[in-house]
Amino acid sequence: MMVRSLTSRFVLAIVIASFVSVSVPLAGQAPAAAPRRAAGAVGSPAIPRTPDGKPDLQGVWDFRTITPMQRPDALAGKEVLSEQEAAEFEVKNQRNQDNREATPGRLVNGQQSNADLERAYNDFWWDFGKNIVSTKRTSLVIDPPDGRIPALTPEAQKRAAAGRDMRERSAWGPEDRGVSERCIMGFNAGPPMVPSAYNNNVQLVQTPGYVVIHNEMVHNARVVPMATRPHGSLSQWNGDSRAHWQGDTLIIETTKFSGETAFQNSTTSLKLTESFRLLDANTLIYEFTANDPATWVRPWTAQIPMRRSSENIYEYACHEGNYGMYGLLKGARFVDAEEANKK
Repeated sequence: MMVRSLTSRFVLAIVIASFVSVSVPLAGQAPAAAPRRAAGAVGSPAIPRTPDGKPDLQGVWDFRTITPMQRPDALAGKEVLSEQEAAEFEVKNQRNQDNREATPGRLVNGQQSNADLERAYNDFWWDFGKNIVSTKRTSLVIDPPDGRIPALTPEAQKRAAAGRDMRERSAWGPEDRGVSERCIMGFNAGPPMVPSAYNNNVQLVQTPGYVVIHNEMVHNARVVPMATRPHGSLSQWNGDSRAHWQGDTLIIETTKFSGETAFQNSTTSLKLTESFRLLDANTLIYEFTANDPATWVRPWTAQIPMRRSSENIYEYACHEGNYGMYGLLKGARFVDAEEANKK
């Protein structure tokens, strides 16, 4: 089971010990009495800054939201909701996985099945969020203007069909399952980061030479150099990233993704551009643009406002001891045996 366990944040501690060359605040420490600001720095006084004058993005950020990635058909042509519409949307779209009346299960021998127990977890473990994004947009996708992810290329449609076939058959072995199921990478940790069922938290740490993006999901830590040197030649789980500042916006460009960590069915040719910009001291605007001509007919961009959180980042335990994978494969072999007996 994938849960947050109240244990030490050893992953981030190791990263920080390796790369931090200046003093930075960690989650759980008391916030500074006032925003730090370098002498002579240019910019909004409402935005905290590091001693070298850069926007201070550090801290824990919460990106839960019930705003859908793509604009629903019912809201076609409407980019932003009014205050009243947003309030009504939030009421109508609360998720309750324990509510059998709202989501009745299958009828088995004339009896309602335990639908709420067949979804892996009950409501306690889910954390989709209860509010739409602060901009009140009807989709996280902001480009194309229709709020929809562009169409897949014919090649990508074939890959998607093959992926569905793989997920529907019994697993051949652990390497036959996705990286999130194998607890290697989180399905919302990215890159890019997208809201999902739980663990929608990320901690940012800055030094003059690096930025660390530590996701709570599968305790994934990306250590991104602030450099203009060329990207490396080797594919990596997180891709190969480089960061730079454009004014007060942090830009991270990532290439060389591993095929197993494909975002939205993309290929190893995916070029991902992420940006981080403080709207104010407690609001971080995160955007990403996905560009892969072998997957989508055009690039597309999503925007996810994040809220500063006073909570800590905890270790993420993902079927410890690999019991989850053992059970999955044991079940798969049972299914295989049943199918063989039918022949």
